[in-house]
Amino acid sequence: MTDSPLLPPSVGEPFWFLGGQARVLLPGAATNRAMSVLEFDDPKGQAPPLHVHDGEDEVWIVLDGEISFFVGDARYDLQGGQVAHGPRGVPHSYLVRSPQSRMAVVYAPAGIEEWFRSNGTPVSHVDDAPASFDIGAIIASAEAFSLRVVGPPPQQI
Repeated sequence: MTDSPLLPPSVGEPFWFLGGQARVLLPGAATNRAMSVLEFDDPKGQAPPLHVHDGEDEVWIVLDGEISFFVGDARYDLQGGQVAHGPRGVPHSYLVRSPQSRMAVVYAPAGIEEWFRSNGTPVSHVDDAPASFDIGAIIASAEAFSLRVVGPPPQQI
């Protein structure tokens, strides 16, 4: 892979976020803020609170594992190679059902990647345990990115 003048060296560096690892694959700065792409590597049971993005759509691409996505009143049980859409303004969440999962998420337009990065903790070693986090502080910082928590995380099923 060759170096791209659009992507700074820090792009792709993993960070802990809500008990899993994330990394920015494509920042909004590289797409004139049209979109960004993040990768999430999450353990079984990982589930963010039910939330709404008022500013961007999401496309979830499951790379490995089994993940249930909850979008409005619908539930989608996906596995590697399958895709789901989370439209802006619609409450959604997900729940990892396999021992480990990996997904790429496209956000359009970009910007939310800065919220993830600012609330993450750098990974110093791949085998480290997840960093502790303050969910209250993370939720409080979301308002500036038009992200609202509207309910608890989905429960293990």
